[in-house]
Amino acid sequence: MHCPFCNADDTKVIDSRLVSEGYQVRRRRQCNECNERFTTFEVAELIMPNVIKRNKIREPFNEEKLRNGMKRALEKRPVCSDAIEDAITRIKSKLRATGEREVLGKLVGDYVMEELKNLDKVAYIRFASVYFSFDDIEQFSKEIAKLQ
Repeated sequence: MHCPFCNADDTKVIDSRLVSEGYQVRRRRQCNECNERFTTFEVAELIMPNVIKRNKIREPFNEEKLRNGMKRALEKRPVCSDAIEDAITRIKSKLRATGEREVLGKLVGDYVMEELKNLDKVAYIRFASVYFSFDDIEQFSKEIAKLQ
């Protein structure tokens, strides 16, 4: 690892800790040349599957799109951002665990629905109304009845 201060390539690790529920390693390093200290984060580079949308278009998995959709459903709900990030991590892990290069968008939506149901029932209904394209109050009633 090159030192970001003097560009020397001789640095040593002085502390390592697991962060993000064990999905990252935080390393505190010190340069052997200039003695400056800096922090690095190490994560496993895992390939996410492509998503096949309803219209059959294939696109790379987009974590930001997932995060924005969940945040929209959870807007003004009492759910902390750490809980959202943990849910996103679980969804990504499930997608990687399929071992597939491509997954249906429906599978991603189902995983989101499952996580939202556990986080906040109102957010779950909000997301379901868009995901299932509810047309009338009867569809809302049926989905709420499933929750009870």
